[in-house]
Amino acid sequence: MFTPLADLASRMRLNTHTGKSSSSSDDLSNGSNRSGESSPFTSSGITSPATELSNSFDLGKATDAHLPEPFFPATIVDTKDAKSLKARPLPDTLPYPSLPQEEVCRVIDQQDKGTPDEWVPRDSRMVRLTGKHPFNAEARLKDLYSYGFFTPSNLFFVRNHGAVPMVDEPTAREWKVEISGLCQNPVTFSLNDLRSMFEVVTIPITLVCAGNRRKEQNVVQKSLGFSWGAAGLSTALFTGVRLSDVLEFVQPQKGAKHVIFEGGDNLPNGPYGTSQLLSWARDRRKGMMLAWAMNGLPLEPDHGFPIRLVVPGQIGGRSVKWLRKIELSRQESQHHLHFHDNKVLPMPLGPDRARAEKDWWYDPRYIIRDLNVNSAIACPDHDEVLQVASTDQYTLRGYAYAGGGRRVTRVEISFDEGTTWELAQIHYLEDLFRDVPYDDSIYGTLDLTESDQSFCWCFWSFEVGVEVLKSASSITVRAMDESLALQPRDMYWNATGMMNNWWFRVCIHHLEDGSLKFEHPTMAGTQPGGWMQRLKDAGQDPSKPEINPKRSASSVAENPAEPVEEVKMTKPGVTRKITLEELAAHANDETPWFVVRGEVYDATEYLNEHPGGPQSITLVAGDDATEDFIAIHSADAKRKLEEYHIGTLVGSLVEESKLEASDPTIFLHPKQWKAVRLVSTTTVSRDSKIFRFALDSPDQTLGLPTGQHVYVRLKRKVERDGKKVADGELVQRAYTPLSRDVDKGFIDMLVKIYYPCNEYPLGGRMTLGFAELEEGDVVDLKGPIGHFTWLGSARASIHGKEHSVGQVGMVCAGSGITPILQVLRGIFEDSRDTTTKVWVLDVNRHFEDILCKAELDDLLEKYPDRLQLRYSLTGRPLPDGWSQSTGRITREMLVKYLPEPSEGGIVCICGPPSMEQSVKDTLREMGWCSTNQIIIF
Repeated sequence: MFTPLADLASRMRLNTHTGKSSSSSDDLSNGSNRSGESSPFTSSGITSPATELSNSFDLGKATDAHLPEPFFPATIVDTKDAKSLKARPLPDTLPYPSLPQEEVCRVIDQQDKGTPDEWVPRDSRMVRLTGKHPFNAEARLKDLYSYGFFTPSNLFFVRNHGAVPMVDEPTAREWKVEISGLCQNPVTFSLNDLRSMFEVVTIPITLVCAGNRRKEQNVVQKSLGFSWGAAGLSTALFTGVRLSDVLEFVQPQKGAKHVIFEGGDNLPNGPYGTSQLLSWARDRRKGMMLAWAMNGLPLEPDHGFPIRLVVPGQIGGRSVKWLRKIELSRQESQHHLHFHDNKVLPMPLGPDRARAEKDWWYDPRYIIRDLNVNSAIACPDHDEVLQVASTDQYTLRGYAYAGGGRRVTRVEISFDEGTTWELAQIHYLEDLFRDVPYDDSIYGTLDLTESDQSFCWCFWSFEVGVEVLKSASSITVRAMDESLALQPRDMYWNATGMMNNWWFRVCIHHLEDGSLKFEHPTMAGTQPGGWMQRLKDAGQDPSKPEINPKRSASSVAENPAEPVEEVKMTKPGVTRKITLEELAAHANDETPWFVVRGEVYDATEYLNEHPGGPQSITLVAGDDATEDFIAIHSADAKRKLEEYHIGTLVGSLVEESKLEASDPTIFLHPKQWKAVRLVSTTTVSRDSKIFRFALDSPDQTLGLPTGQHVYVRLKRKVERDGKKVADGELVQRAYTPLSRDVDKGFIDMLVKIYYPCNEYPLGGRMTLGFAELEEGDVVDLKGPIGHFTWLGSARASIHGKEHSVGQVGMVCAGSGITPILQVLRGIFEDSRDTTTKVWVLDVNRHFEDILCKAELDDLLEKYPDRLQLRYSLTGRPLPDGWSQSTGRITREMLVKYLPEPSEGGIVCICGPPSMEQSVKDTLREMGWCSTNQIIIF
């Protein structure tokens, strides 16, 4: 039970400037500050900070000077006052770094149209790292550095795991932060309570994403995370109250070891949450705070409006946005993303193994808290050209930072790839705040005069003679902090790609006209460029760069190094010769064999372990999978293939396929990829679209039997010369069309777009590829494929054998409805079949996620005696009057809403692989035969 806030306040007052408990009259109502003047925060006769701001910015009047109301970002409130769009400047008389006077962006970026964030204004200069949604972005390094010490909110990096909570003005006024658990005074604070009961403070803080510089790791080997460049960090003045003061107020109880924080976002596996050690959270020197403002303005939606946790010196993932709950607990946070994010797993652990072996994520040894020491070169910029005849000197510039409040003590520069080093000048702009304290009605107390913690980046510079640059092949920087932690020469590659801090190197190209061109290691996101990818394309190992002096950009392309040895995929000692007839005997789902580069592999034992589900293997059973396998699998997967090597194929499947004739009235070919062109896109829900592609001829049918699928292949788009071109990663998977096979001249694909989230930071690579398509773009199709065909007249072909079927159970989720719908059509549109009965269980997150609901309901209305239809929703809130099921699929649901096992029954399943496997296992326990009665599409 929560103690009333008024009672707590009367029992325990906090001194506004010390944060210590006090029972004297020197409390919030005293209204005096350290200089003896009236405090702007507390006295009823004095204007409160939020009241002053709302008066000056025309954002409304405070109802009570003791409880100043929240103030709102320009993106929420329709204000015409230009002052509300710019950071509130600090007095010119103070020696502080200047705040950027750039108006807050209020323009909706076209890339956000059609996404849950289409209401959030964003600066188009930001480099997007995860497609359209969710928004994860950084500024270009040149732009970030050019603003100096403080970063404008428009260019402050953003890490979102899902949609931004839509917090409007009324919601913000009612926003509460609940504090519970092992504390004597559990309480719920409004923002007004926090402002009026605790000292308002402002602290300059640099936030850094744990993925900063991850693109460099992804070039060496793709990690589980998306590609941050070297600008995944930003600095601002954060205003709020100290977390240590708030914890002192609630009085932690004995046994409490952790403080858990939960945000207000809505994610597939629950809201974002993480925790801090209580001993750290109570330490005032750690600087943790509950903040509602950046640079004198309210937080913008992307940055946590109306309130967030800010944790200096630690990775950005610890600073929970849209803060809702704080809990004191004996154990660390149990939130999904506390475990499945922000870990540096051991180097030998590849991405595939990390996905499959979940125990690694729960090992406390691999959690990341403090930042490690890091640095980067901002000047020269990538592709900058220096005309050497125009100057004798050049000033190298960049940034450095450390974690845990530690100070960067040296930055060193090398022009001979680390053989010798020279000291750079370090500029500690944070120290300017240590000289003079400042009290202000908006910023509260800004006082670092007694602080010895370093929570911000520093800048460095180095004057170098042009003659030195002319004789060098690269510029390298490294930094050290006061604990003597030094950036390493070699990359510590890890499955999450986090905390990358090896030496930052810029390559120098000596052009024919004598000028110098500089090349950074990578460019953020999908942007091309950087010496790492260039070296990799040339066959070198980019993690062990060897840059020859005075080697021109053209000569590098003309004289590539010897290619590195490819991953071995064959087992030593295997000499068996396998004929085409033997291979054909295993073109099935039970003992599938397939071919890669002329070698045969038996995947029988790997079917249930494959991350993409068994269908990814069975689709190529008895076939040559070389092109598809090499294109889409990681080095880890290629190494694992060696375990299943059984022999060498005698003969060529490719040559055999070329001899097959094709019917000109049918589009699909089972052995050959054929191109189709996108002609239209129709949005059917917030994340689902219908893509219509034109076949070769308007008179052609697709040629797809009911229950079968097509294989779809496309190339992801990347940005080249300011344009998006299909020259990226090749991805492919099987789909069931929405259109009927009798339709001529086109194929409709219903695709649910899986945007990046924490469990899968890259999102659905295939579905994001669909989302990138524009009219006129081309994808490839091959088929038909599949082991199940509905033949009509209550008969089906399963693994090549015909069966009489009188009862059909169907279980699906999301876009898994498409093969289910095709079979439903095949049954109920067959005039010869008047007896087959069908049970459908369709599970989705929200009501609006139910795809093809109108057609399903229409079939139920037409055939109430033969069709039973049940929906279940797993998300909240539920729609008004919802009378169907709730929650994920359970054994009880399957018993209640599917037919009982019988000789003439089957169950068809289509959904996420984990759901398919879980349902299959349960059905087997119920008595269904897995080989000829359970069909996984």
